[in-house]
Amino acid sequence: MLTRNCLSLLLWVLFDGGLLTPLQPQPQQTLATEPRENVIHLPGQRSHFQRVKRGWVWNQFFVLEEYMGSEPQYVGKLHSDLDKGEGTVKYTLSGDGAGTVFTIDETTGDIHAIRSLDREEKPFYTLRAQAVDIETRKPLEPESEFIIKVQDINDNEPKFLDGPYVATVPEMSPVGVIRTALPNMDREVKEQYQVLIQAKDMGGQLGGLAGTTIVNITLTDVNDNPPRFPKSIFHLKVPESSPIGSAIGRIRAVDPDFGQNAEIEYNIVPGDGGNLFDIVTDEDTQEGVIKLKKPLDFETKKAYTFKVEASNLHLDHRFHSAGPFKDTATVKISVLDVDEPPVFSKPLYTMEVYEDTPVGTIIGAVTAQDLDVGSSAVRYFIDWKSDGDSYFTIDGNEGTIATNELLDRESTAQYNFSIIASKVSNPLLTSKVNILINVLDVNEFPPEISVPYETAVCENAKPGQIIQIVSAADRDLSPAGQQFSFRLSPEAAIKPNFTVRDFRNNTAGIETRRNGYSRRQQELYFLPVVIEDSSYPVQSSTNTMTIRVCRCDSDGTILSCNVEAIFLPVGLSTGALIAILLCIVILLAIVVLYVALRRQKKKDTLMTSKEDIRDNVIHYDDEGGGEEDTQAFDIGALRNPKVIEENKIRRDIKPDSLCLPRQRPPMEDNTDIRDFIHQRLQENDVDPTAPPYDSLATYAYEGSGSVAESLSSIDSLTTEADQDYDYLTDWGPRFKVLADMFGEEESYNPDKVT
Repeated sequence: MLTRNCLSLLLWVLFDGGLLTPLQPQPQQTLATEPRENVIHLPGQRSHFQRVKRGWVWNQFFVLEEYMGSEPQYVGKLHSDLDKGEGTVKYTLSGDGAGTVFTIDETTGDIHAIRSLDREEKPFYTLRAQAVDIETRKPLEPESEFIIKVQDINDNEPKFLDGPYVATVPEMSPVGVIRTALPNMDREVKEQYQVLIQAKDMGGQLGGLAGTTIVNITLTDVNDNPPRFPKSIFHLKVPESSPIGSAIGRIRAVDPDFGQNAEIEYNIVPGDGGNLFDIVTDEDTQEGVIKLKKPLDFETKKAYTFKVEASNLHLDHRFHSAGPFKDTATVKISVLDVDEPPVFSKPLYTMEVYEDTPVGTIIGAVTAQDLDVGSSAVRYFIDWKSDGDSYFTIDGNEGTIATNELLDRESTAQYNFSIIASKVSNPLLTSKVNILINVLDVNEFPPEISVPYETAVCENAKPGQIIQIVSAADRDLSPAGQQFSFRLSPEAAIKPNFTVRDFRNNTAGIETRRNGYSRRQQELYFLPVVIEDSSYPVQSSTNTMTIRVCRCDSDGTILSCNVEAIFLPVGLSTGALIAILLCIVILLAIVVLYVALRRQKKKDTLMTSKEDIRDNVIHYDDEGGGEEDTQAFDIGALRNPKVIEENKIRRDIKPDSLCLPRQRPPMEDNTDIRDFIHQRLQENDVDPTAPPYDSLATYAYEGSGSVAESLSSIDSLTTEADQDYDYLTDWGPRFKVLADMFGEEESYNPDKVT
């Protein structure tokens, strides 16, 4: 038993103490002799006398990882002995990464890597190659398999996987024996550990008493791990039409810590493209969100490359010595082309045109270009606000703008409209630019005197006295530095009473040339003033000013300019004038009243005269006998006495010759009144002594009796009951209503009377 225990103790000391180490097979390293050129000869119908180089692994290619060149990386060349260089052989490639990672030139057999490789991600690729007849499409030799290995470069820093190490040395340990203590514990690997602690009494003999206990250790996380990008290059594709502020991609670094120790902050390292992009941290996923800060343009730049740094947001000072807690990755952004509308050469076009420019004159042009790769032609259109605003036209192909109507600056001084440019290949893609056209003034209106056109001069004015300051007004748009000149017209310059003094500041003064003026001699003076501008062409006009002579006091204050005041004594006040006018009005009223009384008195005298029978009223107390009773009243009193005197000649006209009195034929008893009037009318028409045509001729004639006899109540029955009205039915339809009313009572119906 003792022997067995001693043997066990010896083996434990040897193995656990580190004196014996298990043997591990060492990888056989064969130094391969590299050929001068990476060429693989496909096995096929080889010559029996071909010499094969020893130690050369014929079926392997090598390519560097993380290649950053602008051109695809050359890997090697496939060649068949049956290829005589006549272009009859075609090489094909298949297998792992064929077409996506590696490409082959079908004619030459050259192999290229078209993207960057990462050895830590994939160390080698297995592919198959074959030579095929280009005409028959049949293989010339069996398919051959080869390997492309990714050669490692020093792109990762060394890391300790199990450190730090803690070791203890027992006080009785032999020299050179070291016993490893508890390994470095990592919460990211294991959260809890169970440790067996054993205590032995080394003072006694080997195999003495020992005590053991189990301790559970729970680890608390610390920020002891830096963030790491899973790959060193991120490729993103972004359309050039992406709006500013939009998220164009995400990248992520991995931090094995937990909680706030795993929070990562991303930053763009200053360099190419750093001013166009920004990156922020997504708090939920701890990803770096790349956003666009400025617009992209495929035609200006097609790709951007910059570096992004990921670092811990909360650092633990206890682990500063462990190295930088950050990692860096490269971001490559490819800009994708988008079909865009044409672009104008200016954001705003300003043009000028004179208002008298003929219709059809070109005044300017706009240009727009399609900046896309496949450039398209551009057409132009005017975007008018209304159909009535078509004062200009544009050539749809050239973009030249011309006048379409005569322009008037006084009506419209400025035009503002838009021009639309569209692509011929895609008319829906349009852009718009504003056009501002200023209409320049042409000197077409002469200057005129500003109001007033009338002024006054005192009678006691002295020579050389300025009585009025005048200025000029021009309906044209006066340019800067416009000068107006004033002068007296040539016809008025001969012995002038007034003259014009030009002050050379666009004003002039009306100056007197006489010593005093008299209203009695001349009240008004007309002064022609010529005004001329300095624009091109020069315009001038003659303006006539009216100068009124007025009475002024000694200080030059105008007292009166009325014509009536000329004949009044000097110094007569306004109150005196009002009193004089009031007296004149009263005298006129007295005269009018006196004339009216005289006329009224004369009229009363004429009314009391009894010489003219026409002015008297004759009263009769008897009652006439009706229309046929001619004895009760003498109708001759109502006749015009001038008419009944047939032997007298007219007094209102002078007769040409003396005419004898007319002999009127006697009227028959039954002559109709119409014939009677017609006969009298003919007599007056042929009678030169007849009254004028605007006189009234009266005829004392009464018609013959009617069948109804007299309708007078004289000699009638006393009561209606004694009267008989049946005879009314015999008088005809005109008396039907009276017959119905005064006939038999039972035959009368008031409802039937119309």
